[in-house]
Amino acid sequence: MADQAHTISALARQAGVNVETIRYYQRLGLLREPAKPVRGARQYSAADMARLGFIKSAQRLGFTLEEIGLLLRLEDGAHCGEAREIAERKLVAVRDKIVDLQSMETALARLVGACATRRERVCCPLIAALQRTTDSPE
Repeated sequence: MADQAHTISALARQAGVNVETIRYYQRLGLLREPAKPVRGARQYSAADMARLGFIKSAQRLGFTLEEIGLLLRLEDGAHCGEAREIAERKLVAVRDKIVDLQSMETALARLVGACATRRERVCCPLIAALQRTTDSPE
């Protein structure tokens, strides 16, 4: 994207996002909205593309848009401790999610195994187990 300016549609295409996604990020204050010239379209710079790339990279790591906004406010590099705290909280959340996913995997594997061992024409163990879960009061 060098130093040349691009329209919002070109920016979206290069970043692999929808134009409405860019507008949404602008409404949230994550991306700037360039001034609209008297004639023509708003122009986005390489810095805008880099910022959009930062947002997409942070999302791939599981950061929410709110967390990304916090990180963007710390982007001058002088607040490494605060950025680290945000990342540490995300790491704890990811590790918790991994534990939950491993538990889900174990339960599903057990149910799939039960399906494989049941040969007679009776209620499917998977469906029965899921019905028991939804029928039980909370």
